[in-house]
Amino acid sequence: QLQLVESGGGLVQPGGSLRLSCAGSGFSLDYYTIGWFRQAPGKEREGIALINSGDGSSYYIDSVRGRFTISRDNAKNTVYLQMNNLKSSDTAVYYCAAGFAIQGTLVPAQYDDWGPGTQVTVSS
Repeated sequence: QLQLVESGGGLVQPGGSLRLSCAGSGFSLDYYTIGWFRQAPGKEREGIALINSGDGSSYYIDSVRGRFTISRDNAKNTVYLQMNNLKSSDTAVYYCAAGFAIQGTLVPAQYDDWGPGTQVTVSS
């Protein structure tokens, strides 16, 4: 079974940067579309970025486009989320998830396997 573990979260000041990692084990992440999601207190889980299996194309929601970058390192079986110019509104628990045989969707129910999450807090 595919297992995912996120890392790289922490406390950062507004305008700062963090790089989140999503490490996979059990199966190659290259066969999966990987999505990054976040959930702030009192809010629903929100899909923010994905990288498709196959061609590796990516998609971002408007609020993070131009600030966040998703990428893969197949040799390390890891997907990254580089987050720049962080804002207080980015504060949330961040999750990565893997979906098999899906493309271009950030609907949580379409994803099969989830990591436990990592906390990102943006505050001065």
